[in-house]
Order: sequence, then C-alpha cells, then structure tokens
Amino acid sequence: MSKVGIIANPASGKDIRRLVAYGTVFDNQEKVSIVRRVLLALAATGVEEVIYMPDYYGIVPKAADGIGSRHRLPMDIVCADIELTGTQEDSYQAALELQRSGVGCIITLGGDGTNRMVAKGCGEIPLLPISTGTNNVFPEMIEGTSAGLAAGVVAQGWVCDTPAIHPTKKLVIYLNGTPADIALIDAVILKDTFIGSRAVWDAERIRQVVVTRGEAHNIGISSIAGVLEPVGIMEERGLVMEVEPGEANLLAPIAPGLVEPLRVRNYRHIELNEEIKVKDVPCLIALDGERELEVREGDEATIKLTFEGPRVIDVRAALRQAALRGCFRGDAVTKLVRRLKEEA
Repeated sequence: MSKVGIIANPASGKDIRRLVAYGTVFDNQEKVSIVRRVLLALAATGVEEVIYMPDYYGIVPKAADGIGSRHRLPMDIVCADIELTGTQEDSYQAALELQRSGVGCIITLGGDGTNRMVAKGCGEIPLLPISTGTNNVFPEMIEGTSAGLAAGVVAQGWVCDTPAIHPTKKLVIYLNGTPADIALIDAVILKDTFIGSRAVWDAERIRQVVVTRGEAHNIGISSIAGVLEPVGIMEERGLVMEVEPGEANLLAPIAPGLVEPLRVRNYRHIELNEEIKVKDVPCLIALDGERELEVREGDEATIKLTFEGPRVIDVRAALRQAALRGCFRGDAVTKLVRRLKEEA
C-alpha cells in the first residue's frame, strides 16, 4: 500500500520575528489550502493512505472536508497516533510514528525549525519540505499541487533515486562528549545565558556561527555565510565564522527586512566530520534560528559537520524524471484511472 505522511505545523510563520522584524504572518487557513491541493494531487497519483500529524487547528481534516463531492478522495486519511502537546515535540513524535507506519515520504509544512524536529525522527524516509515559516533555507516555496504530485511518484516507487532524492548535510552538537541535538542549516553561539524568546534576530549577541550551507539570497543567519563565502547545498564542506563587536565589515539579511551590519573577525571552510569547538562558554546555542541549548560554565561543546542529514525530494527533478519514464501517459494512466474509478 502506498502511503504518504503530512506534518503541518500550525505554529510556523507566527514567531516573534513578526514583531521585531518584518516577516509576513503565514496563517493556518493558507496552510489548509496548500494541504487541500496536496491531497488532490496525491489522489491523482493513486496514493492509498495519508497519515497526518494532529494539531490544535485541524489543518489536514479541514483540508479534506473542504474538497467537493466531484473530487472525492479515494484514499484513507488517518491521524497519527501521538499524544498532542502543542509544542515542537509533536513534529518529532509524528515523524517517529510515520517512520513506524512505513510511509513512502513525508510532506512538511513549516520552516527550518519544523524540519529540524522532523529530521530527528524520520530516519531514511525522504522529506518534501514546503515553506510556511520565517527564515526558510531548508524548505522552499512550492505549489501544493506540484508537491503532491512529486510526493506521489516517490511514494509509488516510480522515482526513487538521484537527482530526484538527494542527501543533505547536518550539524551534530556535542555537549560534554555526548550528542545533544542537531541543526540542518546553522548553529549560532550567542552571548546569552538564558533562552527567553526562542527566535534569533539580534546580531549583537552573535559570537560564532557554523553553517552547512549559505547563499546570498538566503534570509536568516546563514545569509552571513552567503554574503561572505557562499556554500552550496551539495558541497562537501561548511563554513565557520567568528563575529565580534566593532566596526562592521559586511551586511547580511538576518531576518525579513533586517539587513544588519556585522563584524566578522575570522572565517574558514570546514570539512566533513570536522569538529568545531565552542569558544565562548557559558553561552546559548541557537539551532536553525531558535535558541535551544544552554552551555554552562565548565561544559565543553563541539559542533560536527556531516552529510548524514535527511534525504530530500527535489520536486522539479522528481516530476521531470517521472515524466521521462512515462508515468503520466499511456498504459500507466489507463491503469491508474481504472483503479481510481473502481475505488470511487
């Protein structure tokens, strides 16, 4: 049976950067609309079951309920069996449950933070991340119909190799020699001693930055690397930078509408499996834009770059590959339409 998981974060696109920067609020009704188009496209490819993360807004059920009788979905839509907490832990627990359920891929609606939590629990299941957050580098803005079609061809096994599905890098953060957390895009050492607001927007607090990638068009902390020494998604290296107070020597868009002056003292490329020592202790470490880890006096923290991040579906490559293999024409379509009619 072909299955697809959906993790739609109702809290993404609503953090404090809407107040301190100029980010657009991404409301949940728009997420419902995106998921509705995703569901219709999944059905068109013959996906038989969708398993979704429950949430306090009911994004997926509302999406399904809003589909007219003419487009009735010939698939089962099932709620993942997790205990809802209303926190980022829901995304992690849902990813674990979807992995156990044997889905062919997981569609996420959220930002870098949402995908970081999903990546911690999805194992080898490929992700298709749709951007609905604030500083989005890992997910992209993708039309829901295209996303659903790409997820469908992967879940059906019609497309299962590169370039349609590619590996990604990640950072592993070690605290006193033990793995404590991960980041998909950046780990930022802040001159703070308590978490407070989770989002990062104040450049004056930044002391050290480690990134898996960064381009000049990115929005967020990884943009510092992007304007300094760009690192691509598939390059087998990252970048480490030291930031200090003083006269600025570069500008970077660290949040929507906030192009901030910073002073970068040193920077260099880092290689795969290289560990970077956190110098300013005590401190906080922000992961993919959110304060997460407290490093206390006497602790030792290091950050290692690996190419063991989640596998990701490239929508354009997946659909191109499926088209070249005839998945949308001829006998393949005839058989699919016949089966859908029988199940209707």
